[in-house]
Amino acid sequence: MTVRFPLIIFIDDVSGNQSKQWNKHFSCYMSNGALPRSKLEQEFHVRFVATSPYATPLEIMQGVRASIEETFETPRVTWDCERKEEVLIRTYPLFWPGDNPMQAELCSCSGLNSNYFCRTCKAGGTREDKQSDKGFADILKEGETRTANDTAEEIFQQLMTALQPNVSTALADAVRQSGVKDSLAQPIIERLVKIGQDLRKATPDRAAHTPDEVQSILTDELRKAQGLGSGIMNPLLAMDGVDIHQDTPTEILHTILLGVVKYYWGQTVCLLEKDKQFPLFQARLNSVVSDGLNVPQIPADYMCQYKGGLIGKHFKTISQVMAFTIYDLVPPAVLEAWLIIGRLTVLLWHTEIEDVDAYLVCRISSLPLS
Repeated sequence: MTVRFPLIIFIDDVSGNQSKQWNKHFSCYMSNGALPRSKLEQEFHVRFVATSPYATPLEIMQGVRASIEETFETPRVTWDCERKEEVLIRTYPLFWPGDNPMQAELCSCSGLNSNYFCRTCKAGGTREDKQSDKGFADILKEGETRTANDTAEEIFQQLMTALQPNVSTALADAVRQSGVKDSLAQPIIERLVKIGQDLRKATPDRAAHTPDEVQSILTDELRKAQGLGSGIMNPLLAMDGVDIHQDTPTEILHTILLGVVKYYWGQTVCLLEKDKQFPLFQARLNSVVSDGLNVPQIPADYMCQYKGGLIGKHFKTISQVMAFTIYDLVPPAVLEAWLIIGRLTVLLWHTEIEDVDAYLVCRISSLPLS
């Protein structure tokens, strides 16, 4: 009997020091994607894969891809404790969780500094467009879905552009306009541009190379880089069964709690303090009964004293109770926004969905975001 074994692959930067001094390492771990949530959270079910202060995330992914493809082509024999028999296991990647900057790197996305900043779709536009009323509304809508083939083609075009003269500006524009920047290809591109600049300049010892000679030398350099065996672009783009743009789910802790909720909390606090209503808000927060909210006891005094240094668990609580404490202290538009944030947060943090169809209908109908 052959069993397909889904893998959750996590990679992030961590410190290699026990002290507070930051010593950056990239570490990779795996978990069994078929396990229930209660088991996934246990340390026993997290398997260490690799760590390095030198290898980049995509370089580590080269080894991960080779290992996964090997076990898929040559299944491993193991013991099924329920069936009481030996089974063959074929591993395959399910998805790559992580924070947004790391997932952007896994997708060869240049991030927020480009015109088209989303790693999943092509939402965005020029700075002027995004600052306009229509453009700002458009970036909140889903754009054309990115595909691994399109991303690989864009990286290939950047590599080919690096063989041409005077391309520094053109390459920067290509990254900004496409939102594609590959951390494996980028050092090669920069090396090709530097070599090309040197070859096209005359020195006291030699004349400048002809365009044909420069093209030939740079092409050989590119072939050497490709022949080293480490590849010249993101290995996940060509991995069977993987659509990396779709397989990096949004990390809701930083995106919602430490993003939307945190900054809206800061703006609301400013409004309350400006109108001298913050003490009243604190008193109301202290009086909130949290029964039925599935949150720990609300440390209202702590949250108000250290309002600029709260963490995820605090913002999860704030998003659920805020509307009940500020209903007559802020403008109606601010209250409406907190109502929407509260609905959104509760829907995102379902730890168990009993009826998926009903959940999806509720999720769509209860968020008046249009």
